[in-house]
Amino acid sequence: MSGKKRATIVDVAEAAGVSMKTVSRVFNNEPHVRKALKDKVLRAAKALNYQPNVVAQGLVGRRSYLIGLVYENPSPNYVVELQHGALDRLHGERYRLVVLPVESVANVAGKMLGLLRSAALDGVVLTPPASDHRQILDELSESGFPFVRVAPTRYPDIGPSTMTDDVAAACDMTRYLIELGHRDIGLIKGDPTHSATEARLFGFSKALAEAGIAPRLDLIEQGMFTYESGIEAARRLLDRSDRPTAIFAQNDDMAGGAIMAAHELDLDVPRDVSIVGFDDSQIAKVTWPRITTVHQPVYEMARSATDMLVAMLENKPYENKLEHPYELVVRQSAAAPGSSG
Repeated sequence: MSGKKRATIVDVAEAAGVSMKTVSRVFNNEPHVRKALKDKVLRAAKALNYQPNVVAQGLVGRRSYLIGLVYENPSPNYVVELQHGALDRLHGERYRLVVLPVESVANVAGKMLGLLRSAALDGVVLTPPASDHRQILDELSESGFPFVRVAPTRYPDIGPSTMTDDVAAACDMTRYLIELGHRDIGLIKGDPTHSATEARLFGFSKALAEAGIAPRLDLIEQGMFTYESGIEAARRLLDRSDRPTAIFAQNDDMAGGAIMAAHELDLDVPRDVSIVGFDDSQIAKVTWPRITTVHQPVYEMARSATDMLVAMLENKPYENKLEHPYELVVRQSAAAPGSSG
């Protein structure tokens, strides 16, 4: 069975009444092409449903027009937001996104450059924890390989980056719980290899110190940014006589797991225990009660990082450091101690 013939550059040139060279110049974004001529070619291409061959364009310019997105994160909600942000920025561009999940950033340190070059990438967006891994940053910097960092908390002078203030955000969330009247506040930490874990712990501790509340180390449990680790950590915090009246989980997946653990122990949220998270991911909106959390602009950070990288590759000006604001999102999972919300 034969299908409809795919349109070629020859077809576009004939439909627009121009040369193939002109069509090529339009799709390679070459300068000094008159707008009226460019619009004419693009209209013809649209009418023919013509799609330029990105690989062929790359061979001519010794570029692939492929951009990588490297991540190591067990939270599917976080990863989806990253991808959506990057893809949205590339909509209508000749660049394409190559998603490169790695099981362990530490295991690819020293091999990252080879990995990116073997994928024929023009540049890469690094997300946590790769965006804070010094060996990877040095490796790419020394080779001159284009990269942009998402949500770094260390080495601010290495490469362009887009971020939010994790310390301030965690501090504000902890202050919110204190203002509700909580004094015994538990913390579920994230993956220790992610620098955000350390930053959010610092913000939590800072807010306690400002309020004159002595931190209780026995109320700090280790998680891994996963739903299951949130359940396990919350069980350890809640299945005891001196349980905390509130729990701050360092991401929403763990907060959702903590709410499940509370339900298992027949504890009401927020009357018996308030539970808050971080990220404002999808799980925070569908769990009951819906989770009070910090809106971390993951989508916006990924989009702006991709925008920086495209500008870098196109030799256009770009902002080297961009900080996105966070927002405290108050829902139903937190209330004053003993209150039903």
